[in-house]
Amino acid sequence: MARRKSNAPPKATRQPSKQPSSGAERSALYARREAAKILHTVLRGDAERRAVASIKSLVFSPSVRNKRGTFALVCETLKHLDVIKDVLEIANVLNSKWKRQEPLVYIICYDILFGKETPSIGDAEKFLVRRKDALLSGLATLLVRKKVKNVEELLDLSQLNGHIKPRYVRVNTLKMDVDSAVKELEKLYKVEKDETVPDLLVMPPGSDLHAHPLVMNGRIFLQGKGSSMVAAALQPEAGWEVIDACSAPGNKTVHLAALLKGQGKIIACELNEERVKRLEQTIKLSGATNIEVFHGDFLSLNPEDPSFAKVRAILLDPSCSGSGTITDRLDHLLPSHSADNKNYDSIRLHKLAVFQKKALAHALSFPQVERVVYSTCSIHQIENEDVVSSVLPLASSLGFELATPFPNWQRRGLPVFAGSEHLLRMDPVEDKEGFFIALFTKTTNKLDNPKPYELPEGECRRRRKQFYPFLWPKVFFRAWNGRLHGSRR
Repeated sequence: MARRKSNAPPKATRQPSKQPSSGAERSALYARREAAKILHTVLRGDAERRAVASIKSLVFSPSVRNKRGTFALVCETLKHLDVIKDVLEIANVLNSKWKRQEPLVYIICYDILFGKETPSIGDAEKFLVRRKDALLSGLATLLVRKKVKNVEELLDLSQLNGHIKPRYVRVNTLKMDVDSAVKELEKLYKVEKDETVPDLLVMPPGSDLHAHPLVMNGRIFLQGKGSSMVAAALQPEAGWEVIDACSAPGNKTVHLAALLKGQGKIIACELNEERVKRLEQTIKLSGATNIEVFHGDFLSLNPEDPSFAKVRAILLDPSCSGSGTITDRLDHLLPSHSADNKNYDSIRLHKLAVFQKKALAHALSFPQVERVVYSTCSIHQIENEDVVSSVLPLASSLGFELATPFPNWQRRGLPVFAGSEHLLRMDPVEDKEGFFIALFTKTTNKLDNPKPYELPEGECRRRRKQFYPFLWPKVFFRAWNGRLHGSRR
């Protein structure tokens, strides 16, 4: 019997034709890739407990196109990261290929599980969308295991509450005067001049200036109050040579350039290659022409080198825990800030403090330097008062003493040693961020006026051994030994 011919079209023609992707879909695809790169950077830095740029700094770098979308995607993915990891483990849908691209998988899983729209283009997106049912089933299983009703109960959002702070804007006086900036910005928001830093403006919380022409052309910088106080505390004089020991991303560096009125010279040190690029971008944006970038370790500089004979001031803002600005930096979203990592954090703080002591001792050892500022965005005593206290014998032997930056500022150092009242602290609650500043100034009559914090000879021997590998040359230690105990050989 002859087979009847079907009038139906061939099977292939029944399938819907592939629709070209829209501009919005392509933009979302690109934002997910940009977000994955940033997520990879911050997660790797967090896992290795080393300093990287903040999430905001990475997102708002010139190379990121869709800044608003990328920023939101990174933050939301980090907020949900523990949930996403648990769901992926339960669903067990990843093969070896996609396990090697975990940051991108996390970003896409956030969109699939919690986003407003399901991704439709991209190989990784298609792979995970086909397994959407398994992911949703894994999420349901997780809720049952944790004995909660919804995802919100799995998330700890408490750290985001109550942290409303003004928007601070520093005027780049190399390109614009303060009054002109105020006049321009008042077209959008209420603007006040800061009472502490002369070129700093205060605007309402939530003022969005990231795309403002004055930001884009480097006439103003979005810079917090604590960060802006650091260079101002150093008070370099026009024509001085200054070292910025740990420069990137460069906001403090270009602030120094403005305070120097474009005169003199700044040697900006940065070890990390990627952060050097960011530093150079900031310098170019500022219009500063008196900054020389040194791609290397500040600790490798020889204070006795004639190249540094004219250096009069050093700004040292070394790597720190960032505990005073974790909400600004969004570090509280990272895995290392979970309750399970408190012991590891204490180990990390100790390692940071060891480096900070070395760097501060090194800064004080440059013979012609008259002023040194040590600053952190940390709230921890081990990174602040303890670091300063540990170098006071050395500082005293080299003619330095603690001075008082911003004398009208009320909050001072913790009373853990004589002289701590000279130190400056910002409080995370009262000032909306935690910052610490110590100012060392060189005096000419130091030997005739010993300070009460000088130590017994036995303790001095111990500290000489501590600092010995990091100072140039050995004659510093001979001088230290002699001066502390009355000898002027």
